[in-house]
Amino acid sequence: MLSIAGLAIAQSGGAAGRSTVWKIDNLKKIAGLPVEVLGEPQVVKTDRGKAILFDGIDDGIFIEQNPLAGASTFTIEAIFRPDAGGEKEQRWLHIEDTENVESRAMLETRLNGNEWFLDTFLKSGDNRMPLFAENFKHPLGRWYHIALVYDGSEMRHYVDGKLELTGKINFKTFGKGITSIGVRQNKVYWFKGAVLKARFTNRVVNPREFLD
Repeated sequence: MLSIAGLAIAQSGGAAGRSTVWKIDNLKKIAGLPVEVLGEPQVVKTDRGKAILFDGIDDGIFIEQNPLAGASTFTIEAIFRPDAGGEKEQRWLHIEDTENVESRAMLETRLNGNEWFLDTFLKSGDNRMPLFAENFKHPLGRWYHIALVYDGSEMRHYVDGKLELTGKINFKTFGKGITSIGVRQNKVYWFKGAVLKARFTNRVVNPREFLD
């Protein structure tokens, strides 16, 4: 376990199974790298520990790192709380490859009244796959674990350990890049809610191994 500027970063496994946990609990450094802050996101105490609260208007953070660089299979996990009153479409975790062919991974929420559903997205060059889980709605204002898994040919996503959708895509190995939390990297589709932590693993993580 490493501790950098108040941020705990757990790393395990070798090159074939590297896993990095980001505790999203400060606005100074994440993974040892400076955080670019947009707007005025707040560090708040919650029943799960410290988290960053985004206002859904102009709050976001950017980190100059792709934690999945070099990965051809991977799992992205996050623990977050989507709140009421935000935009209907919110892109709140965005990894962009800036080294190779245009590739990205995105975690998105779509609001419908007092509920939300997960929309995940992978793009690699001309290949793209959205998983738009409109038939799997969840109440707003609660904590959830979500996971996007890519096994080399198929992507799938889960909410609280339950599989919702799958889809096939040919995804090029990730290169170096940038990660944003709270907003899409072109600064649209702002997120309203809190993000507690994320984990990035360069292999398939099974539901029984998901982040607590």
